[in-house]
Amino acid sequence: MSSRSANAGYDRHITIFSPEGRLFQVEYAFKAISNAGLTSVGVRGKDSVVIVTQKKVPDKLIDASTVTHIFRITPHIGCVMTGLDPDGRNQVMRARQEAAEFKYKNGYEIAPDMLAKRMANINQVYTQKAFMRPLGVSMILIGWDDERGPQLYKTDPAGYFAGYRATAAGAKHQEAFNYLEKKLKSDEPANVEDTVEMAVATLSSVLAANFKAQDLEIAVVSKDNPKFRVLSAEEIDNELTRIAEKD
Repeated sequence: MSSRSANAGYDRHITIFSPEGRLFQVEYAFKAISNAGLTSVGVRGKDSVVIVTQKKVPDKLIDASTVTHIFRITPHIGCVMTGLDPDGRNQVMRARQEAAEFKYKNGYEIAPDMLAKRMANINQVYTQKAFMRPLGVSMILIGWDDERGPQLYKTDPAGYFAGYRATAAGAKHQEAFNYLEKKLKSDEPANVEDTVEMAVATLSSVLAANFKAQDLEIAVVSKDNPKFRVLSAEEIDNELTRIAEKD
């Protein structure tokens, strides 16, 4: 009996385990993230944290300024969404709602780890209720914590989340992991410039591409400026020039 027929039926329902103990619909959600064709990277330094993603405009008629995968959630927390765009926007909207409700109830901003945990909990519920499908999107969350400094978290469709020194999501995430593991054997990047450089170099290496400013989106949170900030095309161009001159 082929493996396809052996597994037939078990991928029709989100909430049913196969005899091997797998949830196929959740696994397919992970595939949807890779199949979206974008790669995103997050790197945490000593006093800053950076996210970088590719910017692909699917149609020449689309206004490029309206296409983004990086979103601000609170003044000090933002994220990059990798995977299906509509699912990403839905999750960002929910994250903003959760952050706003937390501030209303408690009188202070939600911490990045609390928000990551809350979003992962919501994702996990989608794997056990048949009327909701898992979202085909991975959220890399960055922010500044007054007590713990720069924070980098990632959530996935299965409801898993963890804090990272560096991480990646999307089409070439495994190659990015391998590159980052080698680079981070020593210490974390010392300043914002080095952190941005490592994130851009990772993306450049795994995609074997030289980027122009319009090909990338970059966002930064740092000790000097703990607010979540998306870099303009001009700032990205300056960073790419600085990195090229350094080489």
